[in-house]
Amino acid sequence: MLYPNNLENKIGFDTVRELLKSHCSSSLGTAYVDKMKFSDDYTLISKLLAQTEEFRQILLQEESFPSSNYIDVNAHLNKAKTPGTFLTEEEFHDLQLSLDTIFRCLKFFEDDEENEYPELKKLGDFISLDKNLLNSIRKIIDEKGHMRNNASKELLNIRRMLQSEQVRLRKVLDQILRQARQQGYTPEDASLTVRGGRMVIPVLAEYKRKIKGFVHDESATGQTVFLEPAEVLEVNNEIRDLEYQERREIVRILISLTDELRPHIRALQSAYNFLGMIDFIRAKARFALRFDASCPILEKKNQLEWYNARHSLLQMTLEQQGRKIVPLNIRLDAEQRILIISGPNAGGKSVCLKTVAMLQYMLQCGMLLPMDDHSRVGIFKSIFIDIGDEQSLENDLSTYSSHLTNMEHFLKFTDKRSLILIDEFGTGTEPQFGGAIAEAILEKLNELRAYGVITTHYTNLKQFANEANGVINGAMRFDSDKLEPLFQLEIGKPGSSFALEIAQKIGLPQQVLERAKEHIGVEKVEFDKMLNELEAEKNKFQTLNIELNAKEKRLNELSKEYEELKSYISDQKKQIINEAKKEAQNLLRDTNQRIEATIRSIKENKAEKEATRQARKDLDQLKESVRPAKARPTHNTQVEREEGEIRAGDAIRVKDTGTLGEVLQIKGNQAEILMGSLKSNIKLKRLEKVSRRSLKKVLPDNKSYSTPSLDITKKLVDFSTNLDIRGKRAEEALPTLESFVDDASMFGMEELRIIHGKGNGILREVVRDYLQRHNGVSQVQDEHVERGGAGVTIVKLR
Repeated sequence: MLYPNNLENKIGFDTVRELLKSHCSSSLGTAYVDKMKFSDDYTLISKLLAQTEEFRQILLQEESFPSSNYIDVNAHLNKAKTPGTFLTEEEFHDLQLSLDTIFRCLKFFEDDEENEYPELKKLGDFISLDKNLLNSIRKIIDEKGHMRNNASKELLNIRRMLQSEQVRLRKVLDQILRQARQQGYTPEDASLTVRGGRMVIPVLAEYKRKIKGFVHDESATGQTVFLEPAEVLEVNNEIRDLEYQERREIVRILISLTDELRPHIRALQSAYNFLGMIDFIRAKARFALRFDASCPILEKKNQLEWYNARHSLLQMTLEQQGRKIVPLNIRLDAEQRILIISGPNAGGKSVCLKTVAMLQYMLQCGMLLPMDDHSRVGIFKSIFIDIGDEQSLENDLSTYSSHLTNMEHFLKFTDKRSLILIDEFGTGTEPQFGGAIAEAILEKLNELRAYGVITTHYTNLKQFANEANGVINGAMRFDSDKLEPLFQLEIGKPGSSFALEIAQKIGLPQQVLERAKEHIGVEKVEFDKMLNELEAEKNKFQTLNIELNAKEKRLNELSKEYEELKSYISDQKKQIINEAKKEAQNLLRDTNQRIEATIRSIKENKAEKEATRQARKDLDQLKESVRPAKARPTHNTQVEREEGEIRAGDAIRVKDTGTLGEVLQIKGNQAEILMGSLKSNIKLKRLEKVSRRSLKKVLPDNKSYSTPSLDITKKLVDFSTNLDIRGKRAEEALPTLESFVDDASMFGMEELRIIHGKGNGILREVVRDYLQRHNGVSQVQDEHVERGGAGVTIVKLR
């Protein structure tokens, strides 16, 4: 049970629905968003969460899942139910495109040999479609939605005759127009045109009787008439007759194809329900990626154990302002069922309450939640909220009366599976009575063993929470020195309103504040003062604790670095000493041999002066050769560029980011590179070749690369397959187009729409020329005439 009826509006879930719709590709998905509703069925919620989480993994892994042509053709199918009716070429084209998407979706899950997506795979288990139906449509309708010439032998013959007659007609008219132009009967820029389905020539009005024929139309000024020469009357008639034959044959073929389709309508409707469900689940997964949501641990009991929970709408608003959201940590269980949150105004109490309401509702609608995935969530049978001002002129209810009406409903229908959310409990009337009634209601809700989050300023409710079993205090933290809220929930103690401190900061006279204290009473002032002092001490010790943890972390890092350095130096020392010993032994052996040879030489020459001098000279040279060399200064090695063509296996650096990587393979003007654990396709012109030898000196393990942080997930979530470059000059549009196609290739997109408009065709030619030269593009074509025609280019990627 949900209360009140406008609960979704009160907690902001109606905005979440609209965001979900923006992530859908068609009305098939948005219809399911509208149907999405609250449930307390554990099995159903578990299945919905699993489906969305599986699709989130598909998006994260950038799998080649079909992303286009989620077209709703239910209206076409309903039309085809009536015998004798037929679908148009455009309608069959929609059917062809969307059926192809359905078959590719089913094929994706059939190929899931490791069973990574079991819940999504189950969705297609009951789809029974005859692929011959799609083949039949493809034989009749081409890729642009037109009927193929060879759809039937009769149509092929008609179109051949029609083409022949049109060529003959043009030849005759070209000759007549040329003669008329030479005689000055036509305007200077005259050319063949069509009026009323017949080919005519423009003739100046004063010469219209110079050429035999029939006038079909005239210009707006009346100075030019459009004349069908008598010589081509029969040819035009023949063409018109062939066009009628062509249309009759097309209708006959379409009727036949619709008759073939009709027995499959029930199966097709089931298939399009599947396609709509896939679009809806994908929208939920894209929403989850947008807000970094995950699948928490769902359990069959009433509980909240949330870590770093975030309100999606608040997060989006703060991001637009360049601010970060403060996450919520909260726990409710059988021992601590009701949380009483107190604290200063604008300190985050209501935000905390609305976060609980929003996320619990999202969970029971089958959506992933923006919180840590090790959070534990439970299911409630009922959610009751009392938020905001509900005074009613119609029913003559004041604000307080409306709150009491809500309380009456809560007490009547609450049980142990209910979640109660009340903002500013007891306000709206005289505090003494409001606080007393609120305490009595709270006592009854506690007896009913309900779960809840309640915000208040009343001291008696804080005291009740401190004494009653099942109820616990919570405080929104506040910086008592700066008198600024911290927006952090702390469970276990009540919070002060800091009313006197804030009033003093604003500048109220001290005399007024002293009188206020007298009115409040010594006991309440001392109690509030104690809370303030407790908050100040907590802030102080928390700051000291943070500093101590930081120092301890730094000390551990330094200690680790010291141990590693010590171990390294010890190993190096042993290695150097061993090498030095070996070298010394070799040196000593060689030196001894040289000395012995010198002494022997002196003895043999009987100490002759010249021989002795030469022997001493040899000894001096030996002395110099064994003298230790001076240590050369070392220089830091840098990554050095290399000339030459980049090939597979080369070390490279991305020019604009400085990212280091290795080339895996070359594909035309693109290179597939490995940067750490990330693979990416980048144009060769953005890369420069570097020395692998010097790169190894900078990166000894040759495994980790210094790469800037790449938020691929966010970029994927925000990526749109539509690019609008209307109004841009060619030199402005081309870099945007290059970046768009490169990103699409990296994300594994299959089809793109580029909106350039028709205009004079220059921008269209620039786009087409670039796309036709791009190695990653497999096909370029005009959009369907009803969706932009020549003003939009459809791009299919390899």
